[in-house]
Amino acid sequence: MGSKDDVVSLALSDDTGVSIHLHGATILSWKCKGQEMLFVSKKAVFDNKKAIRGGIPLVFPCFGPWENGPQHGFARIKRWKKESELKQNDGRISVSFSLEDDEETRKMWNYRFKLVYTVDLGGDDLKLTLTVNNNGSKPFDFTTLMHTYFRCSNIENVRIHGLEGLQFNDKVAGSVQTKEDRKIVTIDQNYDRVYMKCEADKVKVENVGDGKKLVSLSLENLPDVVVWNPWEEKAKVMSDFDDEEFRMMVCVEAGSVSEQVSAPAGGSVAFTQTLRVDV
Repeated sequence: MGSKDDVVSLALSDDTGVSIHLHGATILSWKCKGQEMLFVSKKAVFDNKKAIRGGIPLVFPCFGPWENGPQHGFARIKRWKKESELKQNDGRISVSFSLEDDEETRKMWNYRFKLVYTVDLGGDDLKLTLTVNNNGSKPFDFTTLMHTYFRCSNIENVRIHGLEGLQFNDKVAGSVQTKEDRKIVTIDQNYDRVYMKCEADKVKVENVGDGKKLVSLSLENLPDVVVWNPWEEKAKVMSDFDDEEFRMMVCVEAGSVSEQVSAPAGGSVAFTQTLRVDV
């Protein structure tokens, strides 16, 4: 999973910690009381060029296909800089990373910016805050998302709560918009759905990790939740994903993607996701 110089690790104890790869500031591992919560494909490529298949990649400044550059933008394929590490009085530990515009990014997206990503680890939770700073003299619009890959022992056992009644954009069905009428969402096919206007503290993912944990999502300024699983046929055509790994993961991704976000000149916008192991 990359060389020692590429990965920053934090540990609260022998069985609780988090590891972040500087390529994309991609979280590779989150262990909570001995249980790994995140999925990384055994075929993931660590060449500091391709996006890492798994963990929590960051999407910015564009979610999905982008006419100016790579799909999901450049943040997940740029090398980030470690800014600071802090051990707090309440026993939490955090680390911050940054990414600033350079000649390469300005060729794709001609704006001055600085992204600051803070990873804050507690005994039973992981708090992630992305701050988008506009360092230029003109406003810019963007979309962003935390592309969380949850690990599971069997996709058929995964239950997603908190999406009932929401409108969603079904990208598999040609971006048809419809309403979710199920109280509990299960995955039994290729899923790529953008749920809109989610409640900040309602979404939960059941049967995460080998210990079948319940993980709750607490979201600030992230109104959309994307549910994705490639299923069998799509998994077979992904070079960095094993044919059977669709059974071992589900993406439940917090973002602001259905509408553009505007950052005023000289201003900033912050987005926070807190993942908490409830059971």
